[in-house]
Amino acid sequence: MTESSIIPVFDGHNDVLLRLRRGGLNSVNAFLNGEAAGHIDLPRARHGGLAGGLCAIFIPSPDQPKPENGDFATPAQPDALNETLAMARLLLAIEARSEGAVKVCRSAADIKQSIAEGQFAAVFHIEGAEAVAADLDALYVLHQAGLRTLGPVWSRSNVFAHGVPFRFPSTPDIGPGLTDAGKDLIRACNELRIMIDLSHMNEQGFWDIAKLSNAPLVASHSNAHALSPHSRNLTDRQLDAIRDTGGLVGINFGVLFLRDDGVRNADTPLDILVRHVAYIAERIGIEHVALGSDFDGTTIPAALGDASGLPKLIDALRAHGFDDGALAKIAHQNWVRVLEQTWGG
Repeated sequence: MTESSIIPVFDGHNDVLLRLRRGGLNSVNAFLNGEAAGHIDLPRARHGGLAGGLCAIFIPSPDQPKPENGDFATPAQPDALNETLAMARLLLAIEARSEGAVKVCRSAADIKQSIAEGQFAAVFHIEGAEAVAADLDALYVLHQAGLRTLGPVWSRSNVFAHGVPFRFPSTPDIGPGLTDAGKDLIRACNELRIMIDLSHMNEQGFWDIAKLSNAPLVASHSNAHALSPHSRNLTDRQLDAIRDTGGLVGINFGVLFLRDDGVRNADTPLDILVRHVAYIAERIGIEHVALGSDFDGTTIPAALGDASGLPKLIDALRAHGFDDGALAKIAHQNWVRVLEQTWGG
């Protein structure tokens, strides 16, 4: 075991549930026993020190896989609530059949205990709230089922807001922000203490939420616009606002959001990822930067490969000058702090 592998990583975003949902009847076993597909399963998580993370439920548009570039105005499929429930059931089935190896965490205390005991700490997250109608009834039921974090939009418009389309080069200042229903959603999330994820909000939506929300501002899987001028990335002014609320940015491993040329090239060195960590840490403080891999949701550097390669990233961060205290904050402590502050325990 290398020195770096003993630092557990709690990750701000993965799309493993969508990949498993598409995999069919044996998907639970595929996750628990390992498979030669995607970026995450339990054996690879253990090998790489991935202690858990926000497990997103994302509903693609009809007949459209989750894309990696371009503008997408197509709405989610009409049975978004049923698909959301199916993936939530899948997450709960993984927990039930894991013999204690996986825990669906509903509090920061759950996450801390799971990390200490070597369990995979999974958090039920929704990316794009198409499953929640404007009446918000489903939000309250999903919260009782374990929903703890939510992004109002993916990169398409819905009843709540206008997501930022994938454009390069572009600012995130694209289109209007929250609708009236979206403002109601933010207030309800604050009431329920559901973390609000800003990663797919356009700039106006970001500022609308900043005005309304009483919780730390969090972008679970976004990078620095100053280094990669992709519409999905955060401007310096947005980074400063996140700092001022005690929030954080989870660094996205997707090469589209790391590179300064916007090219989807897996032969992207880890040093570019490290530069985003260092830039945000220098700009707003080490307490406000974490990891948000986007495993199973995008093209990541081949040098990392999958979850088992996380020690390589820790080593690269250490080589850049981050000491063990800083690495622990980046790897998991900052996420635990912000979730504890948002959830109240």
